[in-house]
Amino acid sequence: MHAPVSAYPISLSAPMAPPRRALLLGLAWVAAASLASPAHATEAPRVEVHTVARQRVGVGLTLDGVLEAVQQSTLSAQASGRIAQLSVKAGDRVRAGQVLAVIDDRETGAGVQRAQAAVVQAEAEARNAQAHLQRTRELRAQGFVSQAALDTAQAQADAAQAAVAQARAAQAQAALAQGFTRVTAPYDGFVLATHAEVGDLAAPGRPLLTVYAPQPLRATVQVPASRAAVAAAATRVEVRLPDGRWVQPTGQTRLPAADPVAQTIEWRLPLAPGDVGAAVPGHTVKVRFVGGQEERLVIPARAILRRGELSAVYVATASGAPSGFVLRAVRLGADLGPDGVEVLSGVQPGDRVALDPVRAGLAGAQPVAR
Repeated sequence: MHAPVSAYPISLSAPMAPPRRALLLGLAWVAAASLASPAHATEAPRVEVHTVARQRVGVGLTLDGVLEAVQQSTLSAQASGRIAQLSVKAGDRVRAGQVLAVIDDRETGAGVQRAQAAVVQAEAEARNAQAHLQRTRELRAQGFVSQAALDTAQAQADAAQAAVAQARAAQAQAALAQGFTRVTAPYDGFVLATHAEVGDLAAPGRPLLTVYAPQPLRATVQVPASRAAVAAAATRVEVRLPDGRWVQPTGQTRLPAADPVAQTIEWRLPLAPGDVGAAVPGHTVKVRFVGGQEERLVIPARAILRRGELSAVYVATASGAPSGFVLRAVRLGADLGPDGVEVLSGVQPGDRVALDPVRAGLAGAQPVAR
């Protein structure tokens, strides 16, 4: 059975048995040798730096926008009746021609049957009138009836044919009305929202569903009327997607009227399907109208360390300093897209900032030129 270990520290001045003292000294020597061994030495992180300088960049107007589907439709009822079936819900994928909702069609079905019966009746009367006209012609050729009787028979036959055409038109109208009881998808896409439930009363013009096609998308931005001239004079328009990429739209459309309440003018910027990536309608984007070039102090966006509302960079210290980087707060200006981010204060031209601020914050990190 082992003896209990004392909870009191060992005094260095107390006498120590020679074997134990030798053992501790040996362990200390081994530990010191292992720390000094190159195999256990930790190499200091080396971080690339960027030299801050003023450069000419494109400047202009930057506004918040939103992604919208170019094809988005609100499907409404075209017939009256109770909603008997709602086959989809928000988020479901649909195909062009797929039945999305069915309105009670018993009344329209009865109308189709009445129209079919009317066609049969009109066709029978038309055959009878045609047969009477043929007999009247034969009797007129033999001189048994007058020309007036023949004219009357001809008019009756023509009226019967017109009645057939009218009955067939009514049949087509009844079939069309019955078709209105089925709401179908106009194109491939997704259901964005449903505005009714099974059992609700549908009426002509009442919205039932909203569908949209995932491609193509466009960025929509509201330009203040006071800045409309700046946007119109822009030589280039850029859109920053949610993943941080700046892309150029394939075109631009400016609505010819301003919103009377918000005093803004809507710009629509269609995007190439290959540039959109995983973005979906409703995502917020940045829209930049580049109108000219000015000299600004900019740094790469990846050099910025953001912590909540604070922004900072790691600046390389002078050669020979014990610490390779020092953290310095900066005040940022406009995001200039591929050119970088404008810096209003915190760094000066000639300062070297770390391009990997995470590694630059490690102990012993040293700057290296790119």
